[in-house]
Amino acid sequence: MPHADHQYLAPGFMATLVWLTVLGAIGLVGGNIVGSIVVPNHDFVADTVSDLAAGRYEIIQDVSLYGFAISLVALGLASAHVHNGVTRWSLLTFCLVLLALCVVIIGARNEYGDGDNEGIVIHIYIVYVLGILFTAVFALMAMEGGRIASFMRPLSWICLALWAIAAPIFFILPTEWDGIWERGLGIITVVWTLGYAIALRQFAQEHRDETR
Repeated sequence: MPHADHQYLAPGFMATLVWLTVLGAIGLVGGNIVGSIVVPNHDFVADTVSDLAAGRYEIIQDVSLYGFAISLVALGLASAHVHNGVTRWSLLTFCLVLLALCVVIIGARNEYGDGDNEGIVIHIYIVYVLGILFTAVFALMAMEGGRIASFMRPLSWICLALWAIAAPIFFILPTEWDGIWERGLGIITVVWTLGYAIALRQFAQEHRDETR
């Protein structure tokens, strides 16, 4: 049986998590733009993020990926903080943390972008997991997000629909187009991440009388 919402919220804690989320999401976009400009002969349309995350200037994309991982961890912590006892919120929290782990692994293992095929190549499997986890996160928030902010349900449904259509197409696109398509998928995740951060800020403000 679901429990009631937390009686007390920590406003400073929530504000910190919201800012970490926003900065990490913006950093992901900024890092990709800067990396695309700095890396020689990089084709924004054809070359993927993996190409930016390997080679001489890999630090730019790697740092932005780690920043986005921090965003996802922050959202996971915030989800735990506003947990109301429903199983879906537990799943949402776990999925966000697992997503952060996937993003870190993608940034840390320079596979494909530098032509590294030695040892066990796990990049593609992590990408599959990442796709499944984002699908789950969008779906869970589409069902439960109205408790945090009214706009989170329609936003999550839209992101889920776009993701469900666009993500599978990525794997069958010719390499001449997969870079720009992958960036489009990234924008979906960034928009949802920023939306959830705004929703959490709104939720905290509405419940500021229930704080210690």
